[in-house]
Order: sequence, then C-alpha cells, then structure tokens
Amino acid sequence: MKYYLGIDLGGTNIVAGVVNESFEIIARAKRKTALPRSCDEITADMAAAAKEAVQAAGLQMSDFAYLGLGCPGMIDYRRGEVVYSNNLEFYHEPLGSKLAVLVGIPVLMANDADSAAFGEFKAGAGRGSENMVAITLGTGVGSGIVIRSKLYSGFAFGGAEFGHSLLVKDGVQCTCGRRGCFEAYASATGLIRMTREEMQACPESAMWQLAGSLDGVDGRTAFDAMRRQDPAGQRVVDRYVDYLAEGVVNIVNILQPEIICIGGGVSKEGELLLEPIRRRIARDAFSRFADRSTEVRIAQLGNDAGVIGAALLQDALDLR
Repeated sequence: MKYYLGIDLGGTNIVAGVVNESFEIIARAKRKTALPRSCDEITADMAAAAKEAVQAAGLQMSDFAYLGLGCPGMIDYRRGEVVYSNNLEFYHEPLGSKLAVLVGIPVLMANDADSAAFGEFKAGAGRGSENMVAITLGTGVGSGIVIRSKLYSGFAFGGAEFGHSLLVKDGVQCTCGRRGCFEAYASATGLIRMTREEMQACPESAMWQLAGSLDGVDGRTAFDAMRRQDPAGQRVVDRYVDYLAEGVVNIVNILQPEIICIGGGVSKEGELLLEPIRRRIARDAFSRFADRSTEVRIAQLGNDAGVIGAALLQDALDLR
C-alpha cells in the first residue's frame, strides 16, 4: 500500500492528513494557524501536525516520497516559495525548503484552492475527467483549473482566479481593489450583503425572524426564507443565482471544461443552484450547439479536498 502526506494551510486551521491509495484520509492532525504569526512559527506547527498524523497512521516519515502543501496566495511551486499571501502576510517566503528541513522529506507546494480543486479532480466530483474547473463559494470565490490532468496557475503563478474576473462594470467593491468582481456577487459574503439589503428594504420579510438581526444573517437565511414562501427571500435567491450562473457561463465560454465543480457552504443548496445554472448554460453558452456540454456538479469532498489534493500534488504539477 502506498501512502501520501498532505497539509492544508488555512487562515484558521492547519490540517495534516495521511492519504491511502483509495484517496481516503486514514489519519489526521490539526493545529490553529493563530494569525498573525511568523513563517517560522507556522512552519514549526505544520511540521508538528504532519509528524502527529504520520504517527497516528502507524507509519514513519521515511514511508513518504514527499509532503504536499496547499497554501493561500501566489505559490511558485518550482521554487517552493510563497511569492505573496495577503492572508498570511508572507512575501517571498521559502516555505517549502523550511518545512522540508523540519520533516526530513521533500515538500511540494501549490495554492490552497488549486490543491482542493485537484483533490476533487482525483477523488471527488471530477473523477474520470481530464479537464475540470472547481469554484468554491466561501468568504470569497476560490477557483482551480485542471487541464489535461495537470493544475494550471499561469506562467507567474497568479492565474486561475475566476473570482476576480469582472462581472459588473463599476459594480460592488471587491477586496482585491477592483469593482464588480465575480467574488463580490457570488461569494457567501456577497449573498449575505444582498440578504441584508433586501431585509432593510422589506421589514415584513421572514428573513428578520430567521436571522434575528442584520448581524445574524448567514448564507442560509435567504434560502430558508424562500422555502417559507417569503417573496423577499425569493428575490435574494433569484438575484444571487443569476450572478452565479453568469459567472459559470463565462467559465464555460473561456475553457469549456468537461466538469465545473461547485463547493463551499452555499453549494449545500444543491439543485437549487445547479438547475438554473444548467438552464443558463444551455441558453447562453457559446458552445450550446455542440454535441456535448459542460457538466456542473456539486463538490463531494468538503473540507477534505485540500488535504487530499495536497497529498497528491506530485501528479498535479508540471515539475519539468
């Protein structure tokens, strides 16, 4: 049996996992990221988590050919360097070599969203395909591109950012500095903003009873109100799904992958998202007259995608 070792470095948690040949996590360990901290402090905790997971699996570090790491930011995977990460406040940090010294095996790195995308590609919703795009609807909109079974991140490692493609000219301010980004409308943050705006316009809405206050709004509030036949909740859902569908059609028109995989908390709404997105693709995609169409699926691996994808990075990266 061959085993793989992966770490998903997030803004809140460091999660290390041992993955078997069936792409199952058989042992894991966790630490708090506890930002802001130095690169050396975070690296020490990643090494400790990796060693704990390996020990829990009844293995030794020498049983692994490498450790894979998914990390936020622009990642130069050839150098093992974090070029820039605004979440971690790292700039040109040789994170890969620092971690390799502590664990005693080579370290391969990729962006965290790319790692999660590759996890879904190998073991989840993209299994059996060669070309896939994954988008994650969370605080922002993360994305990863797999082309011919390899991750694509651009020649300077800053590509595959569909969240920061333009959706509305001069629209809502995005955290990246632009206005009208896909992320500003299709993220859970965007959904919450639209929900609050509709609540303020409609004091009789059931969303007030569900959330209690504007501060109590989350990504479920509008969908739960819609299920109660609340017109204001329905309007929020319709508006949100409309933006999401427009962004997905853009992805189809740019890459036409076999599969687009949608993950993140909002994706739990399942067919309420997928059915209108499929209709929009059938109506508006440039490829609508082709014999085959991009299939849109819900992600299957949840929070495990990042660890599994990181563990399998040797297959994902073009290391030539």
